[in-house]
Amino acid sequence: MLETYQQMKDLLASAEEDVRKAAGGNKAAGTRVRRLMQDLKGAAQTMRAKVLENRNDSSS
Repeated sequence: MLETYQQMKDLLASAEEDVRKAAGGNKAAGTRVRRLMQDLKGAAQTMRAKVLENRNDSSS
């Protein structure tokens, strides 16, 4: 679970420069940001599943 959380933090940090560029109108940077956000969404889904699994294992 901590590994997935770290992956999410790394993805978000790696997007910072492209977010700034996209805000300035750089279309290619915007495309990269969208791709990174899709990856972040997938990592968040994985994290949700792991948290739920951990919760269910604890309550058994």
